[in-house]
Amino acid sequence: MTNYNGLRREHLGFFPTPVHKLERLSKQLGVNLYLKRDDLTGPNLFGGNKIRKLEFLLGDALNQGADTVITFGATQSNHAMETAVAARRLGLTPLLYLETITPPDQTEDRGNILIDKILGAQIEYVSMDGRTEAEADAFAMEQAIAKKAELEAAGHKVYIIPVGGATPIGSVGFAVGVDELLGQLNELNVHADYIVHGRGTGGTAAGLVAGTKLYGGSNAPKVLSINVSPKPIEHYDKTARLATDALRLLGSNQTVTRADFNFDQSYFGEGYEIPTASATAAIRLLAETEGILLDPVYTGKGFAGMLDYIKTGKIAPGSNVVFWHTGGISALFAESAIVGKLY
Repeated sequence: MTNYNGLRREHLGFFPTPVHKLERLSKQLGVNLYLKRDDLTGPNLFGGNKIRKLEFLLGDALNQGADTVITFGATQSNHAMETAVAARRLGLTPLLYLETITPPDQTEDRGNILIDKILGAQIEYVSMDGRTEAEADAFAMEQAIAKKAELEAAGHKVYIIPVGGATPIGSVGFAVGVDELLGQLNELNVHADYIVHGRGTGGTAAGLVAGTKLYGGSNAPKVLSINVSPKPIEHYDKTARLATDALRLLGSNQTVTRADFNFDQSYFGEGYEIPTASATAAIRLLAETEGILLDPVYTGKGFAGMLDYIKTGKIAPGSNVVFWHTGGISALFAESAIVGKLY
């Protein structure tokens, strides 16, 4: 456990995660492409980027005396699974509200649902029948608040984490992660022109932009956030507020606005958890060139967007590019509707 400007951080991951150059793919693409390996975060094989957030979120939970953690996601949510992992690591009880965006296989538990059950997480499924995603989110939160009241009446202390860990405290984890990355690149004598990642709820994007503002100086890398699902324009303002609030928690008076972000909604295809041809091609390219796996929900779509930026010259030849591999490889073992046709 350590403190950052008074914030409690529980050490759950294996940090710093490696950074290395993809030599063969760099030659093929004409850029210097590096991979930030948060797919190797731990503490188990299927870790990922959410552990950075959970180190601070669960530090806050423990500070508040919590013994139970509630969070949300889709049935194959990486965040929900990693919350269950982190909770068990710290002796907390995990309760997950999972929306059936892609209905799970009722005859066989697959991917993250299997892992959730091995971890002994309590799962409450939230049906999408007759509900939009926003309505399902609101219903799940209502159920969670009621459950919290029930558990606390019985003597427990419950900590609720929003979907994706997208809170200022969660985003602090990624701001600190940028400091980690820049230190590693400095040791390699490399200045990154771009940091590219697949964007979901916005907490990671907020942390990355906050981190580049706080630690990157006047020549900070540009963060390119490739959306993996559609978002309304007002969601970008929320992401900017997350970043500003994260900076406040770290003692900075800098402000982040929507103009500090580079969001792109061109690559998610038909929607969240729905495969795209470009993501499938990106997964195959990295696997066949470097022997490294991506997933079809997040990193595949983010990597596909980056490849298109390079192909079209939005990322200039010779640039130094870091792709932040956020994990999620368990999606390769999820329902076929999520995986798609990879071979």
